[in-house]
Amino acid sequence: MEFDAVLIPPRRAASIAQGLWHDRTINDYLDACVESIPDKVALTAVQVDGGVVTSFTYRELATMADRIAVGLSRLGVGRNDVVSCQLPNWWQFTLTYLACSRIGAVMNPLMHIFREHELSFMLKHGAAKVMIAPKVFRGFDYEQMVTALQPTLPDLQHVVIVGGSGANSFEALLSDPKWEQEPDARDILSRHRPSPDDITQMMYTSGTTGEPKGVMHTANTTMGNIIPYAARLHLGSDDVILMASPMSHQTGFMYGLMMPIMLKASAVLQDIWEPKTAIKLIREHGVTFTMASTPFLTDLARTVTESGSAVPTLRTFLCAGAPIPGPLVEQARQAMGTKIISAWGMTENGAVTLTKLDDADERSVNSDGCPLPGVEVKVVDFDGAALPSGVPGKLLLRSCSNFGGYLHRSQFNATDAEGWFDTGDLASIDAQGYIRITGRSKDVIIRGGENIPVVEIETMLYRHPAINTVVIVAYPDERLGERACAIVVPKPGQSVDLPSIVDFLKAQKVAVQYIPERLIVREMMPATPTGKIQKFKLRQMLIDGAI
Repeated sequence: MEFDAVLIPPRRAASIAQGLWHDRTINDYLDACVESIPDKVALTAVQVDGGVVTSFTYRELATMADRIAVGLSRLGVGRNDVVSCQLPNWWQFTLTYLACSRIGAVMNPLMHIFREHELSFMLKHGAAKVMIAPKVFRGFDYEQMVTALQPTLPDLQHVVIVGGSGANSFEALLSDPKWEQEPDARDILSRHRPSPDDITQMMYTSGTTGEPKGVMHTANTTMGNIIPYAARLHLGSDDVILMASPMSHQTGFMYGLMMPIMLKASAVLQDIWEPKTAIKLIREHGVTFTMASTPFLTDLARTVTESGSAVPTLRTFLCAGAPIPGPLVEQARQAMGTKIISAWGMTENGAVTLTKLDDADERSVNSDGCPLPGVEVKVVDFDGAALPSGVPGKLLLRSCSNFGGYLHRSQFNATDAEGWFDTGDLASIDAQGYIRITGRSKDVIIRGGENIPVVEIETMLYRHPAINTVVIVAYPDERLGERACAIVVPKPGQSVDLPSIVDFLKAQKVAVQYIPERLIVREMMPATPTGKIQKFKLRQMLIDGAI
């Protein structure tokens, strides 16, 4: 694969000179852990269904990473080859990334909610050479799905199944044979280690172009974010980090997989969100920090209150993905004694703004934090002129953690010659430099921290035989932040209901979380004189209960 990360070279010299890029890869950090704390528990992975618990010391982690790396090379994986991984928060996810990093391969994490529609595009666009998936997770047969897709994907040479029983199992191909002891293992493991500016992660994000975009990151762009993030939160080697947010999102990947190794800390992975299990893990392992979207915090605070099971070690819960209601912050503080931190970020940058540990709790309610070191933000009007504090406008940022670009879609990089990236969000900045996201100029709904690709779903629904016009807009939800509502004008003489829409989209093999959960049928849409549908009016009507 040829990567067109055009946003990396222009800013290398300045980023190094300012100390914002550290020129160290995950290999360097893992090797340092093995040298200094080989017998410390690095990773504990818990499968909620079945209760399987797997742990690795740092020495064991490095040995398994080497083993899987050589195993991948036996499958033909080499420098800049893409390994796609559609796994929950299992130990195999972490080890696959570490193994890819040993041989210069690029990991492409894929959300486990994706189905044929999303995967067929991503695997083809990213030219994945190997796809790693579970046999079954939460009752769904991934092996059957991916195996059926493989003939349509010319670059996909191997499908590897975790928990399978055949010759294509992860265990048979990668984790069981002691590949690291083979005569050529040392040469394989040293020949193609990536540089800090090589692409190491490619993660798809949903937007408004009708198709996902592949976000390219390097060790410098990711570690350039993780290091100041950890410093602001006062995290160190004594911390234990719980990650129940999916590692196929940047939240889980950067702060549940990479950050613990960088800190020489310990990570605990939970594959299915269940608050009682989370409480049990926090108490058993002395968890001090976690990060997730607002629904996780809601569930955890409520369950602690109802169960009476305290979580005294949990010092900090960083909440991102949606505004945090004031009563929730108060409830969480009272129930758990935990500091609630508000944050905002993107797949393209990682966390961009965070509140501070010594900020008043109200800051996490009325703001999304202030920029991390190495990050600049500004708010401009639609002509590009800077706006004064408190006035909402387009949010631009310039960051050491800005991505390398969108794979083979540099026309969408939205970064100007001075390095300012157009986030597509609307925000205001107060006099102290704290931002508040006020809306989105990009047409995306965020449901429980998961972006719904609105344009793509609308395009599909226009093929529904009974639909003349359709738009999808957000409506507020107390737990998930937003849900999707389809507003439809039927064709003359036709009728449409929500079950028919659900069935139609399921037939297109769309992720269930992307399917609208509410339907409103209208005779006409509010529109401008030129005929453009006024989505903002529909959103407000939903909020006001006018439709």
